[in-house]
Amino acid sequence: MVLKKVLVTGGAGFIGSNFLRHMVLRYPEVTFVNLDKLTYAADLSNLKEISKRQNYFFIWGDISDKETVNRVMRDGVDAIVNFAAESHVDKSIADPNNFIHTNIQGCFNLLEWARKLKIKKFLQVSTDEVYGALGVEGYFTENSPLSPNNPYSASKAAADCLVRAYHKTYGLNVNITRSSNNYGPHQYSEKFIPNVIYSAMRDEPVPIYGDGQQIRDWIYVLDHCRALELVLLKGKPGAVYNIGAEEEITNLELAGSILHLMGKSASLINFISDRLGHDRRYAVNADKIKAELSWQPENVLEVALQKTVEWYLKKAQSLEKEE
Repeated sequence: MVLKKVLVTGGAGFIGSNFLRHMVLRYPEVTFVNLDKLTYAADLSNLKEISKRQNYFFIWGDISDKETVNRVMRDGVDAIVNFAAESHVDKSIADPNNFIHTNIQGCFNLLEWARKLKIKKFLQVSTDEVYGALGVEGYFTENSPLSPNNPYSASKAAADCLVRAYHKTYGLNVNITRSSNNYGPHQYSEKFIPNVIYSAMRDEPVPIYGDGQQIRDWIYVLDHCRALELVLLKGKPGAVYNIGAEEEITNLELAGSILHLMGKSASLINFISDRLGHDRRYAVNADKIKAELSWQPENVLEVALQKTVEWYLKKAQSLEKEE
C-alpha cells in the first residue's frame, strides 16, 4: 500500500511515540501528522529526535472533540493509526468517564471522517485485555470472544466493535491489533516496569498487587511497532492481528528480575490490596501475524529488560544533572 499522509493519534504517548520515531525516519517520503491532547502520560520530548523532520507535524487536539477531528481531517489523509486512549486500569476503575469519551467517542469521530474520506486504511491499536482473563493454560486467538473485565478494557472492546462495524457496514478498510503488555523506553512512570524501577531507585517500597502471581506476556515496544508497520502497509482488509512475544512471567518474578538488575534487595517488594477485577493471566497466540505478514519479535525479555532498565537509569541521571 502506498501512503502519502498518515494521521497518528496519541503519538506523544509511550507506544505512539516509539511508532512515530520508527516510521518518520524509515519513510521520509510519507508525511506523519501527530494529533495528541497531551494528557499527563504524554510527552513531546519523546519525539525530540524527529520534531524538526520535514515529514513530521504535531497538532494539539482531542479526538473526542468532533470539531477538532473535523478540522484536522479536512485536509485529507490516506490512513489513520489510532493510539489515542486513556489506558490506566486503576484510573478507569476510579473514574470511567474519560475512558468512555476518549476511547469510544474519539474512535467514533475518527471513523466517521475515515468513512467520509474513504481513506485507504484505519488501524485501531487495541489490547489483549479486551479478551478478559485466561486460566493457567491456553491462549487468546483472534477468534476469542471479547469479555472485558474493567472499564478500560470495556471501552477498548467497544471501540473495536465500532471499527469492525465500519468495515462490515461501510466497507472501510480496517485492521485491529491486540498486543500483549509492552515495555521499553518512554513509558510513563505509573506503568508496572517504570514504577518498579523508579521506586527501587529511591529505595522505596515496590508495590505489588495481591500475591503477585498475575501472569503477563511482555513484548518489547519496538517489536510491536514493527508489527504495526506491517499491518498498516500489508494487513488484510478487516483482519484482526494478535501481537505477542511468548514471554510470560508473573508480576512478582518480573519485579524480582528488575531489582536484581539494579542490585537492589527483594525486601523492597511490598504486597498491597489487589486491584478490583484484576485479570489473572493474559497471553495471545500470534501465529496469524507471523504467517500472513512474516513478523517475528527480535527481542527477548532477558536481554531487552536490562536494556530498558539502563534507559530509565540514564534518563533519571540526566534529569538530575539538569536540576
